Amino acid sequence: MRESLKVAIRHVFRDIGLHRIMANYRPENTRSAHLLASLGFEKEGLARSYLKINGSWADHVLTSLLNPDDLADPASNSRML
Repeated sequence: MRESLKVAIRHVFRDIGLHRIMANYRPENTRSAHLLASLGFEKEGLARSYLKINGSWADHVLTSLLNPDDLADPASNSRML
């Protein structure tokens, strides 16, 4: 999964030119938490009752990863897609 996500992240940032990727996971899913953290995703908060899964509302941890090229080049912050 890690290798697939690395390729996808590179594609989304370099080829498509997105500034930000979000990924959310359930708090009890420690494997997803570790995977996203290892890829550089940062926690942004907790979304209470975010999605209804199997008939119950489930909380989700919100994370994001910013395009490092945008952070290195201040002129790119004004780029419009």
